[in-house]
Amino acid sequence: MPRPAKLDRAFFDRPVLEVAPELIGATLTVNGVGGMIVEVEAYHHTEPAAHSYGGPTPRNAVMFGPPGFAYVYRSYGIHWCMNCVCEPEGSAGAVLIRAIEPLDGLASMRRRRGLSDQRLLCSGPGRLCQAMGVTIACNGTRLDRAPFEMRARSGTPEIAVGVRIGITKAADRPWRFGLKGSRYLSKPFKDRS
Repeated sequence: MPRPAKLDRAFFDRPVLEVAPELIGATLTVNGVGGMIVEVEAYHHTEPAAHSYGGPTPRNAVMFGPPGFAYVYRSYGIHWCMNCVCEPEGSAGAVLIRAIEPLDGLASMRRRRGLSDQRLLCSGPGRLCQAMGVTIACNGTRLDRAPFEMRARSGTPEIAVGVRIGITKAADRPWRFGLKGSRYLSKPFKDRS
């Protein structure tokens, strides 16, 4: 069976709310360490939860550049978080990678995280960056070149939708997407039926 196609910059050159759910089931590795994306959140400069809401700054400048680049920032001065820049250049949208199902480089992930529980290796944006070795050195790096490799999903997964986590502004927007039933989510989705 052939491997799924690599995601190129054109994949990200679309509205963030189109890209975000299509990342569920895609694979992401950094220097060969990673797995299947199971949870993401979308952010756009028109809403106050986005880092780009107030305009360009030295911290968020990558978001205002071309799509298909990594935007990495430190959360609460502790954890690195990784986003995929989307939208046409200047629109400043990004998808936060919240969780992956670890599949490749498990020994490296366990060493970096100091634990063996596979479910906890990458179930949260800070955890996955630590496990995969993502730091500020990755900020502004193209997602279609080393150290990154991103490949399209091979099917159409069942996707859960909910509100974003850990924010106070625009907290009611259903811009969090996840692989329904995955045990690797950072938090379960509430049943919206």
